[in-house]
Amino acid sequence: MTIKVIDFGKSASTTARWRLADLPSRVVEGDPQHESTLFFESPDSKMVAGTWTSTLGKWHAFTDRDEFCYILSGHVRLVAEDGSAQTFRSGDAFLVPDGFRGYWEVIETTTKHFVIRDHAAD
Repeated sequence: MTIKVIDFGKSASTTARWRLADLPSRVVEGDPQHESTLFFESPDSKMVAGTWTSTLGKWHAFTDRDEFCYILSGHVRLVAEDGSAQTFRSGDAFLVPDGFRGYWEVIETTTKHFVIRDHAAD
């Protein structure tokens, strides 16, 4: 079996679009619209990588995952349960570790590359 390197600019992909309001218990402010393009999914579906875009809004962060992010454009803030906040803009890279509890807040439409390792089924 040949293992191929995944080039986000040239690899086959699957794109999905949705309103986060379709998960009403998650949304805190706004009506964020999301688009996610997957470039990689591991055979066990526990790791995915791709590109994500969101319009303005604030929602409860998803849990049971590690997520590496690289912001391509836009402005986001991650707010922890204790109220501490970190802001990220174009060119910033960060990791949201499993166990983070708080909120994602998109301040201006944001696009990021991401790699997510799902721990929900562990």
